[in-house]
Order: sequence, then structure tokens, then C-alpha cells
Amino acid sequence: MTVLCVDTAARTLDAFGATIRCEIGRAGTIAASAKREGDGATPLGTWPIRGALLRPGRVAGPIASRLPWRWLRPDDGWSDDRADPAYNRPVRHPHPFSAERLWRQDGAYDLILVLGHNDGPPVPGLGSAIFLHCLGTKGYTEGCVAVARECLSALLPRLVPGDAVTIG
Repeated sequence: MTVLCVDTAARTLDAFGATIRCEIGRAGTIAASAKREGDGATPLGTWPIRGALLRPGRVAGPIASRLPWRWLRPDDGWSDDRADPAYNRPVRHPHPFSAERLWRQDGAYDLILVLGHNDGPPVPGLGSAIFLHCLGTKGYTEGCVAVARECLSALLPRLVPGDAVTIG
């Protein structure tokens, strides 16, 4: 098992001997037990990498990944509504509850590694859609970890089921 390590104080991700600049949540970090929906904080802990989502036309194929993966679709979303039975799960738009859109113009979700935070099973309100994704345009995330797309693309073929990200 490989563990990618995020040093939130240094704003770096250490992976396979490389140190990569990263962004974290606009509100910094928070203990996983204190994480709440919409707080803008990145949860501390070790989170398994569940799989990858890739935007066609923005990420080149064929994909040489041993992780489970699929292409994003324009109607893909991720539920962030505490009242939704599908909370912290992928959904399709239109969706009757609040759900983040994964098909974005800013490039942040061109490549997403889904992290296993609050997913076994999800507890409504304790945080959703915690990803390792591409850098956006804001200089921070809403609670995820983000790195340059080229770096994330280079990591993808090296990752295997059972690998994880430690945020500390």
C-alpha cells in the first residue's frame, strides 16, 4: 500500500519520492470528527483512494490506471444535502436535492480521486465530496486537496486499490 502524504502546514503532497505543491480548504484543516458540511475545512486523517473520475477531452486516454475509474458525464453530481438519502454519493442532475456539479469549466474536476472520507456509511452533515483533484482558480479548495493536473495525471498510473492519502 502506498500512502500519499499531505503536509497541510507546508502545502505539499509527498508522493513516490516527489514533493508537489498543493492547496487545501479555505478554512484550513479540521479533525475528521469535527468536519461539517460546508465548513470549507480539509479533514485530517488517512483516507483510502476509492477510484478516479476523468473528464473526457481534458484528460487524455487511454487511461492506464489500476484504480477503478470512469469518464465524467455532463450531468454528474455529488450529493451535499443532509436530507438526501444519497448524501455523499454520486448522483445525476437534475437531482431533487442539493448536489455539487462535477462537470466544471474551471478545470478543477478534470481529474478527481475520490477519497473515502465519511463513506462507510455516510453520516449526513459530516462532510461530502472530499477529493484529491486538480488546482482550480481560487488558490484554495472547499475542503479537498488539489494539485496541478499534470502532477495528478502522473500519479494516476502508479496508484493501486488500497492506496490512501494521509492529510496531516
